[in-house]
Amino acid sequence: MNRSLVDRIVNAVLYEGYVLYPYRASAIKNRKRWMFGGLYPTAWSAAQNRTDAASMQTECLVTSDDATCVDIEVRFLHLLACGEGDDERQEAIERQVTICGIKLADIELQPKRTAFTFPASREIDGGVERTQECIQGMVEVQSQPAGPQLWKLTVSSCNDTPLEQLNAPAALMRCMASTHALLDVRGGQFISLLTPPEELREIAAACRNIGVWPVLVGENDQRQTMLASPIILYDYPQVAPESAGDFFDATEMDEMLTLRIMTLTEDEKSEMRAGDERARRILERTESLAPEHLMKLHGAIRGLRPVGGS
Repeated sequence: MNRSLVDRIVNAVLYEGYVLYPYRASAIKNRKRWMFGGLYPTAWSAAQNRTDAASMQTECLVTSDDATCVDIEVRFLHLLACGEGDDERQEAIERQVTICGIKLADIELQPKRTAFTFPASREIDGGVERTQECIQGMVEVQSQPAGPQLWKLTVSSCNDTPLEQLNAPAALMRCMASTHALLDVRGGQFISLLTPPEELREIAAACRNIGVWPVLVGENDQRQTMLASPIILYDYPQVAPESAGDFFDATEMDEMLTLRIMTLTEDEKSEMRAGDERARRILERTESLAPEHLMKLHGAIRGLRPVGGS
């Protein structure tokens, strides 16, 4: 399996919408994070009559035998409040919960549950205070037979973080942002839910997915890895090879965003450098972009086919 190809897609999903043009902390769109796949504390979700906002679930099909194992990795961003007053902004650090070596036959009658806690923290770095609230939750993995040498695999995640103040700012800082799951199988293969075999279409259609949708990732025709994504994707998604790096929008707008960044004033660039580290890397990469690479962003031919005669 081409792990670097998988990691590139997974990281694009993780940071979708993390910071947006003009990539300055003072821009209204960057004052509060809005990433897809946010799981909020159950108390806040219940107060908003959105119980589904505290959890996600993916169901998919696996061809296997009794010895088949799966590895599950749930990933999300844990928000971090930086500075105060007019200089306040939000950043994030990556979190992951990994469960390895689960035999599908072992979790048919007894689900595998893994609780996790990421504690609160306070620190001062370079004169800037960074504050992070506690997040705790649960990942549950279960299977059930769906046919001869066929299993239905269910992976659920929920945010059980206590919330004393029922308000949006408190809930946001305890949110599991951009939550998704990466599923790997050993000794078996995943079935595409988008294009299942004819004999499995009815079973595939009955899979219940909430907040995420599983797609195959990796090289074409490989069926060992599935990404449960909060963003609508197709099987075997790819990041455009012409892209020099992340812009956090995943919409193939690299040329437009590159040209817009080049038009920023020196004051705007200074604010971009002083803010989020990832925004700073965008600026540094854009300013050092070679002319020939900029030309590659202008257009690309993905494939050719013969045109019939008149």
